Amino acid sequence: MSDEIDLGRVRQLWHLLEPLHAVFYYAPEVSEEAAALGYKTDERWPSYFAWRAAPLGAASAELVTATFYGFSPRVVRRHVPAAWEVAAPEAVLAARLRAVDRMYRAILGERVEGAELAEAAALARRAAETAAAGAAGRPLAAANAALPWPDAPHLALWQATTILREHRGDGHLAALLTAGLDPVESLVSFAGIGAAPVEVFESRGWSTGEWEAARERLAARGLVDEAGAATEAGRELRAEVERRTDELAAAPWRELGPDRLARLSDLLGDPWVAMLGSGLLPAQNTLGIGKV
Repeated sequence: MSDEIDLGRVRQLWHLLEPLHAVFYYAPEVSEEAAALGYKTDERWPSYFAWRAAPLGAASAELVTATFYGFSPRVVRRHVPAAWEVAAPEAVLAARLRAVDRMYRAILGERVEGAELAEAAALARRAAETAAAGAAGRPLAAANAALPWPDAPHLALWQATTILREHRGDGHLAALLTAGLDPVESLVSFAGIGAAPVEVFESRGWSTGEWEAARERLAARGLVDEAGAATEAGRELRAEVERRTDELAAAPWRELGPDRLARLSDLLGDPWVAMLGSGLLPAQNTLGIGKV
């Protein structure tokens, strides 16, 4: 194990792993499982909050708002705690695994039974277990890490990916707080560097007035101009946020060491291509994949 790790490698692994998790929220198999539980599926948000928050138990709107960060409290209250009236968290988690199984089999086909996917799952699980051991202050990572590990390698890969992306996400919120960016300001500043068009962030539920007020606060700090585009200082601050996020996400990958990291990167290439090639993931997203 090396004490040093290239932060570029940390960022690369996030880019490789995120599609393996995020495709879940768009797959038709997942929508079918949500409908079977009783969730409305004409939009993805009723089940999204249930799927993602279920590891926390029957979480309150306040807890979900705090841990998801970027969503307007109004949007969260629209779906939580109503989500637990449709299905208990335990039922949601069981359906989540069924959905992952169906989704991965549809996208990856026979590769779900392959030796390379099993090897990738074992390496990702080792990293995820390191993340779990250092999950203090990371509620979503800790909640997912507390779930039993499924036996099937493709399910274990998705669970490891989920723990690792929530571990990174929890750290990202710490970086935003340190930078003095509240939830809506974090989105305005992210849009300001061109991570995605402003319209993409409308799903987070902030009103035009709230968005403009956040833009004005950032402009007063010299971080965006009147049109909302990031200034040099704004770009520097966002770069620092992302650098700090990488630092806070590095421990699980440091544990693997350079050789296993390189092997995992190679093994993830094929499923990564398959997820992108599925056509399920939106070309523009609020995560800024490919932009940061």
